[in-house]
Amino acid sequence: MNHPLHRRHLLGAALAASLAPFTRLSVAAPAVAAADANRFVFVILRGGMDGLTAVPAIGDPAFAEARGALAQFAGEPLRLDDTFALNPLLPQLHTMYGQGEALVLHGVGLPYRERSHFDAQQVLESGGSRPYELNTGWIGRALPGTPLRAVALETAVPLVLRGPADVDTWAPSALPEPSADLVTRLESLYRGDPALAQALARAKGLREMPGMAANPAAMAGTPAPGFNAARAGSVALARKAAEFLQRGSQVAVLELGGWDSHINQAQPQGALSNNLRVLDALLAALREGLQPGGAWARTAVLVATEFGREIAPNGTMGTDHGSGGAAFLLGGAVRGGRVLADWPGVAKAQRFEGRDLRITTDLRAVMRSLLADHLQVARRRLDGEVLPGSAGLPALALLRA
Repeated sequence: MNHPLHRRHLLGAALAASLAPFTRLSVAAPAVAAADANRFVFVILRGGMDGLTAVPAIGDPAFAEARGALAQFAGEPLRLDDTFALNPLLPQLHTMYGQGEALVLHGVGLPYRERSHFDAQQVLESGGSRPYELNTGWIGRALPGTPLRAVALETAVPLVLRGPADVDTWAPSALPEPSADLVTRLESLYRGDPALAQALARAKGLREMPGMAANPAAMAGTPAPGFNAARAGSVALARKAAEFLQRGSQVAVLELGGWDSHINQAQPQGALSNNLRVLDALLAALREGLQPGGAWARTAVLVATEFGREIAPNGTMGTDHGSGGAAFLLGGAVRGGRVLADWPGVAKAQRFEGRDLRITTDLRAVMRSLLADHLQVARRRLDGEVLPGSAGLPALALLRA
């Protein structure tokens, strides 16, 4: 829960964790999603993804010179339009783009222009204009007064979901299965305490949910070639997120770390290359998991990072912290098959502070349009409490009519 916790709430959360050994849950009331409810997924890429590696501007006449060795890729870039392409390690995302289900945003960023991971991530999740201006999250503030139920595929509620509403959390665990006798004893013990009884019932329901994996290895499946084994679990979490969105939640948050690429970022089996592979598979897993019943047709997935990277490579063939970057929006509800960019260019004279891709689209305009048009959050709430200071940002046509 996001409220100050009483002792019984802490016990309830611990109970949920012990009862569902591959699940950690906050204490939240059960909910049933309407079959035709819209779904929203926010995927946070922590570390600062290099947008010019993920979405190279190969049609910009200054691109090759500006990027040097980083303008070379392991394969042929996947063309999007006359200016942009996708990294060849994102083939499934490219397929979604070709099917009109993925929108690429470039030159995007936050009002924050400094280069601290911690401060930039705080702004990304809080939805503010400067670090620590807000201590709750933009999605968390949007939930009250709506029928939306949210789940974080993490051990704790991330800042972006913190606010007045209850939020579930789910993460793999290696705890052993509880015995039937233990469950019966707990039911008897907590029968007189509504909070603990509710936590027990919720944990039981999620434990018995169809598709709940018997162990973390089974949940992760067999990693594809080129995967870092530690990252394969991210794909499993995407599958689990799809299960929650099919069975009661309308909003899910996942994260993928390790995008800080100061050294040798173009190595075919390096950290950045492997992260792109995993991101591609994660997004494909979300799509696959949400297609049954037509949920994918009502889903929007926003993929964003806290800042971009400098345009020119550094002395160790990586890139240092920058400003503007790329983001992705995908789903059956998205009007995709296009790149949304007021392209600033990468030539030296066009750069922010002489080194960064200039931000021409405020990422909060994307957040605002999704909240208003997809999740039907009232615009007066967006202006006053959810994204304060965003009223002057342009409305973006992101969704299918």
